[in-house]
Amino acid sequence: GPLSHSIMHKAQTKGHIQVCVHNVRDYASPPHRQVDDYSYGGGGGMVLKVAPMARCIAQLKQTRRYDEILLLNPSGVCFDHKMARALSLKKNILLVCGHYKGIDERIRLLYAMREVRIGDYVLTGGELPALVICDALARLQPGVLGDAASALSDSFIDGLLSCPVYTRPYDYKGHKVPDVLRTGNAQAIADWRHAQAMARTKALRPDLLKRKKNKGMEDA
Repeated sequence: GPLSHSIMHKAQTKGHIQVCVHNVRDYASPPHRQVDDYSYGGGGGMVLKVAPMARCIAQLKQTRRYDEILLLNPSGVCFDHKMARALSLKKNILLVCGHYKGIDERIRLLYAMREVRIGDYVLTGGELPALVICDALARLQPGVLGDAASALSDSFIDGLLSCPVYTRPYDYKGHKVPDVLRTGNAQAIADWRHAQAMARTKALRPDLLKRKKNKGMEDA
């Protein structure tokens, strides 16, 4: 899967990160090891049972101290780069993935979990959101990216979208690389990139500029 390829695979191989996958079914009662059941009150969809999930979380907490437990849930706070930076400083994070119709409500009552979502839509399970969070946190770890400076120019680093980027050839079907990028003038290039980032953000994500402005007023 995604954990066995590209940057995520290299990050684990080199020991920069460790990703452990735990199957809740391993904590369900034999012989059928059932992890879901019908919802009380009726209605469609199956619900993950409280006991297997509780056993799983309890046993994991006995073997490792988790700095944060996150429940992937549509009602949670939307995951963004600010949260990614904060979480990247933690040592151990437990991601609890819902599935089917959801998790028995008593799991939330038993364990202090921060609820997180990756967008305003519903997926078949929390596994994909968990992978998104893992990827975002991994690339913020020292040594994971081949060029550490690459992360410094990513979108959202300074509250803006990233500027346009180009590579060879210089001219492709009449579309040429902006001349300023070929001057070698570091300051001119930096000014151009900032102006482009501002223009792109204003055109595509004006909400980011408003958020950036409000943050500046709060800091002042």
